Amino acid sequence: MPEGPEIRRAADRLEKAILGKPLTDVWFAFPQLATYASSLIGETVTAIETRGKALLTYFSNGLVLYSHNQLYGVWRVMPAGKAPETNRILRVRLSNAKKSILLYSASDIELLNQDTLAAHPFLQRVGPDVLDATLTDQQVKERLLSTRFRRRQFSGLLLDQSFLAGLGNYLRAEILWLAALKPQHKAQDLTEDQLDILSAALLSVPRHSYQTRGTMKDYHHGAAFTFNVFHRGGKPCPRCGETIEKTTLSSRPFYWCPACQQ
Repeated sequence: MPEGPEIRRAADRLEKAILGKPLTDVWFAFPQLATYASSLIGETVTAIETRGKALLTYFSNGLVLYSHNQLYGVWRVMPAGKAPETNRILRVRLSNAKKSILLYSASDIELLNQDTLAAHPFLQRVGPDVLDATLTDQQVKERLLSTRFRRRQFSGLLLDQSFLAGLGNYLRAEILWLAALKPQHKAQDLTEDQLDILSAALLSVPRHSYQTRGTMKDYHHGAAFTFNVFHRGGKPCPRCGETIEKTTLSSRPFYWCPACQQ
């Protein structure tokens, strides 16, 4: 399932195709949205923001399209007037003179204004986005030590979008490996140095993944490969050389180094 870095790269592709160019065609599959289509003709998309795995598409008239891909939703970019060969069901089409962005299969789609955006249940529940450039290591550390999260095991916490939006299963494994921590650890049990290292990793790993399209660097030996531990069960740990193990946590595969992550 795509995680925050993949969702942000998808948003980048959509922005490149549609941003700032007057809309010539707008279509929504759902009747409650279709009534707004004509009011968006001639408007522009001013920004596409990610909140974890949700996208917020901002229009110049103040409306905001909220969409969450869930398991099956996918955006496509096509030349205007063309559609891909697919069995998926089209939900949204936004076109300018040259390009169309098309949302298929998603069902969690709403049009909001600034007031209803602020009150949206998902956006109220979700935590800060790990790819938000204004989010700092210190803010993440404070969040780790808050009453709400300090007693949670990292195995579950790092999948909880109310903690930090955009994290997911492969990022969980890579972050805990970089911080040399077990998934059973809790923030309340860490030293100050461990908290600082983990807080930095919670931002640096997803940001590195976004910048490099998922290539994780071996910080000790200068090598680069897709991941340091994820999907590398039975292979040597790039930090210590011991064998990486695979297990299951929160019903998802988890990879770790028993020698390093103590």
